[in-house]
Amino acid sequence: QVHLVESGGGLVQPGDSLRLSCAASGRTSSNLDMGWYRQAPGREREFVAQVTWSGESTYYAESVKGRFTISLEKDTNIVYLQMNNLTPEDTAIYYCNGEGVTDDTLIWGQGTQVTVSP
Repeated sequence: QVHLVESGGGLVQPGDSLRLSCAASGRTSSNLDMGWYRQAPGREREFVAQVTWSGESTYYAESVKGRFTISLEKDTNIVYLQMNNLTPEDTAIYYCNGEGVTDDTLIWGQGTQVTVSP
């Protein structure tokens, strides 16, 4: 069983940066593509970014392209989300997830709050 623990959230001002971390522990039967999702108050959870298990490919929501960067540190099994030029619209709970490449494994972390406010 794999466990995901996010950290790095906080309260920042518009234009600031934050780096979220997601530490994975444990083992699964499949390699995992790792991603970040977010959920703002009153809204559904939405995709933010994903990195493939090999770290070779990344994908982003249009709303964060050019501002956010997802990366995978394979030696330590940590996934990062570098967020630059934050806006109030980025305010949400950010969740890390892992999706099995060869099976239907789907794992979520507990989430970390990001608040962008003047």
